[in-house]
Amino acid sequence: MKATDLRGILEYSARFRDKIFVLNVDSEVLAADNFHNLLLDISVLRSLNIKIVLVHGASHQIRILSQEMNVPASDMGGMGITDEPTLRLAILAANRLAHEILEGLSDTDQRAVVSNAIIAHPAGILNGVDQQWTGQVERVDGDFLKRLLEAGIIPVISPLGFDGNGKTYRVNSDGVALEVSEALKAEKLMFLSTSNGLRSAGKLSAQFSVEECRNFLRDHRSALPPEMTSKLEHGIRACENGVSRVHIIDGRQDEALLTEIFSSEGIGTMIHANEYVAIRSAKKKDAGVIQDLIRESVATQQLLPRTRKEIARDIADFYVFEIDNTVVGCVGLKLYRDATPSAAELECLFVSDAHANQGIGRKLMLFVEDRARSLGCKQLLALSTQAFNYFQQKGGFREATPDMLPHERRLKYDQSGRNSKILLKDLS
Repeated sequence: MKATDLRGILEYSARFRDKIFVLNVDSEVLAADNFHNLLLDISVLRSLNIKIVLVHGASHQIRILSQEMNVPASDMGGMGITDEPTLRLAILAANRLAHEILEGLSDTDQRAVVSNAIIAHPAGILNGVDQQWTGQVERVDGDFLKRLLEAGIIPVISPLGFDGNGKTYRVNSDGVALEVSEALKAEKLMFLSTSNGLRSAGKLSAQFSVEECRNFLRDHRSALPPEMTSKLEHGIRACENGVSRVHIIDGRQDEALLTEIFSSEGIGTMIHANEYVAIRSAKKKDAGVIQDLIRESVATQQLLPRTRKEIARDIADFYVFEIDNTVVGCVGLKLYRDATPSAAELECLFVSDAHANQGIGRKLMLFVEDRARSLGCKQLLALSTQAFNYFQQKGGFREATPDMLPHERRLKYDQSGRNSKILLKDLS
């Protein structure tokens, strides 16, 4: 382990101590070569006093059993009709998987139990069709699960639910994980799937607010596989009902679980409740952070050089973008009260490389624009040597001349010798 990896874990460990993480592991992940490493990662989380509930799927194993036993299955994904032969396959597959999980956790010296904490009822008749042995989660015995967690035991929950008459129903593991995370007020719900989150135009979509995720689903539902649609829908609901963060990662990838949890940029896609990200006014203690953040761009002459003292002096002009209490972007807004018409300058816009191409720069730009407008400014200026296309294409700025600068700012512009392009946006 590199020192930076250890620092990342130490940074987050105090925050997550005694918190509950619900891990929903797809059945194909359980069959992958990385399964044993995943259990080791779970052991690491337990060593940091993070409480783990492990929910698992079974569709991959049901498919294999169906072929081996020559028993046709009425549904593989747990969201359709479950006839009686398929229910028997589901019970057999779930019991085998639970036993394998218990074996693996024992090998990492972790105590676990397979629970019957999911109380279910028949899904009934949908659109005129009897769903037979497909069930819906009625409630979760949260008190039982909490007692197990307090005793240091990992509850293992199969995609099966039980009613008060001793009958068993097949339930969808995504839905089970959602209900469990809500019942336990979990800090995180993590989907360990065979996909490393969402990809749009070939790029990983690393973060979604609930509203952004809902809009993404609306616009792209037809192009998404049902499994991903399910995770997004359940993730939205989890965040709406008290779960802080929902993660979708590739559970077959070594160290994916730890990387997603113990780094601000993560490795998969995250849906977050609204408090997860924030643009806030910078404080004096942020001066050093801002200086470190922009250091490389200053070296490549993209941004003006600023000392820590200068940033601290002008800290009232700065705003920062935080993710999980880590500053990953900044922007400044300088007012020119003597300008006619009244104007302000957007300055020092920067986002860390690890969070590039995620829309953060545009959010900071729009925030400053709204802020300038609320302060009565009629024009917003920006000076740039290398990012002028970005301001024009993403921010709607147009190219102007140095004559548009207020007198004092024009003097500084001439003295700098940078010959930055002048960009202007009318706010009225």
